[in-house]
Amino acid sequence: MRRSRPRRDNGAADDATERRGDYGRTVARLHDDEREVGPLNEAENRRLLRIKLFGATGSVLLLIGSLGTGAIPVLQNPVAGMRVLSLPSRMWSTALTLSIGGTIMLVVAWLLIGRFAVGRFGVEVLHGRSPDRRMTRRQADRTLMLWIAPIIVAPPLLSKDIYSYLAQSAIAFRGMDPYVISPVRGLGVDHVLTRSVPNLWRDTPAPYGPLFLWLGKGITAVTGENITAAIFLHRLLALVGIALIVWALPRLARRCGVSSVAALWLGAMNPLLILHLVGGIHNEALMLGMMLVGLELCFRAIYGSDRLRRPGSIWPSSAGWILIAGAAVISASAMVKVTSMLALGFVGIALAQRWGAYLPALRHAPVRQWWDRSRRSIAALAASAATLAGVLVTVMVGICVGTGLGFGWTSTLSTGDVVRSWMSMPTLLSVTTGRLGVALGLGDQTQAILEIGRPLGQLIAAVFIVRWMLACLGGRLHPLGALGVSMATVVVFFPFVQAWYLLWAVIPLAAWATRPWFRISTIAVSAIIAIVVMPTSSNTSGVVLAQGLLAGVIMVAVMTALFFEDLPIQRWWRTRRGAHRDRESARDDAHTG
Repeated sequence: MRRSRPRRDNGAADDATERRGDYGRTVARLHDDEREVGPLNEAENRRLLRIKLFGATGSVLLLIGSLGTGAIPVLQNPVAGMRVLSLPSRMWSTALTLSIGGTIMLVVAWLLIGRFAVGRFGVEVLHGRSPDRRMTRRQADRTLMLWIAPIIVAPPLLSKDIYSYLAQSAIAFRGMDPYVISPVRGLGVDHVLTRSVPNLWRDTPAPYGPLFLWLGKGITAVTGENITAAIFLHRLLALVGIALIVWALPRLARRCGVSSVAALWLGAMNPLLILHLVGGIHNEALMLGMMLVGLELCFRAIYGSDRLRRPGSIWPSSAGWILIAGAAVISASAMVKVTSMLALGFVGIALAQRWGAYLPALRHAPVRQWWDRSRRSIAALAASAATLAGVLVTVMVGICVGTGLGFGWTSTLSTGDVVRSWMSMPTLLSVTTGRLGVALGLGDQTQAILEIGRPLGQLIAAVFIVRWMLACLGGRLHPLGALGVSMATVVVFFPFVQAWYLLWAVIPLAAWATRPWFRISTIAVSAIIAIVVMPTSSNTSGVVLAQGLLAGVIMVAVMTALFFEDLPIQRWWRTRRGAHRDRESARDDAHTG
């Protein structure tokens, strides 16, 4: 749609910077279009196969180690008493070594296979260039499935949140309100499900959306108090979310001019996703999958050439119904976890742009002519907001009433504030300041500082998000990129942050941001966090952890040599096989002659 060029008071046309607004200039440099390239050659395919098997071996080792280091339920341990499968739980140091080594192997395989997705670090990635060849989409999908397969049957990894899901779903299944009743009060302290819930969450209500608890309620109806079956069904639910991510992410990437394989490698094949969303069974998998699918449907309608309404009617056209369906899916994802509601704001900006909204009409209009020059943009923004708000309210009310769980989730969103996470900047600064005060003899004022620092951090995040919305409205940032940057802002200033929260920002940005600064920092942070978050408990001594880490590194070094180095035994085996083939060929020739 054409837009009139804003002019200065003297009537001269603004330069290109002012036509697009001056917000987001620095962030816009994170994106550049990528070209699609051909498939790998034969030698590269052989190396790719080795890397795939190396990563799969890491996943298998992680599976074996998780039988001892995983979040095993307190009761109903399915491997207890088995002669072989219970060995890792009786050899905890060995299990820790296997878990750490398997994790490092998986991360190393992800880094190595990145050469066939985004290119070599010093040649393409560092200079922001596309590689000459990439692995195909089928190769990327098969690699992801191969690496995930062992994790599917593993116990929960690195987190016990799944047991809170089970207890809160059981409370809902019994007809009680999980937003008021805690596991201890609803099920009893000795209940089989309550026993596995971490002490921190035993007496707190559910902070999750009603759609997720309703799905959990259905799982409880099928499995009853069978923890193993319930965990498996919840993991299948997480895998549905992963499948949605894999479906939507390449389409969004192509829409933004980014390689679909590069986006899949950085977003869907990210070790944080494999370890925490699949292994840890977190509901972010379903939230992110539904959010991305909703975004793709909305953008398909908004950026398509078809009208959103039928000619001469207020009723939506087929494209309009796709837009409504996409907004409804995003709204439903917010009923899994409310964070994804932010995506509707950037869909609203894109829709308002289609209807004529533009940033310079709001920012650069002369005061006396402000209304005349701005009313079209304001009307478009208001219409867009009203449309999406109508869809959001309809879906929210439908889910809250339809599931019978009501609106209690609105009062439990801050339940996680009890966690003091070092990954949250406001929490880290507040706790550090409080401890400094204790060291100076000023008393422990940590909680008081947290009550000031956390809301201040949220206010700062809100200001930045408004800025990214203005940059999006000015046309400098694509709505998907602006959403990813906003999600990153939320993560930085969120009161409590877990390792997998980084995926809120990484996955959307994987489909838009391509420049070296983003990719290098994201690769480094993902790899480091994936390794640093270890399967330890509060009673793990430093000596045991150091032993497990050292042994794990040695194991990875040995496995790396076996997979990638040309060892003497491998050369001898190749020579022997070659000699055997030569003898067979000579025998066949003699027989033929």
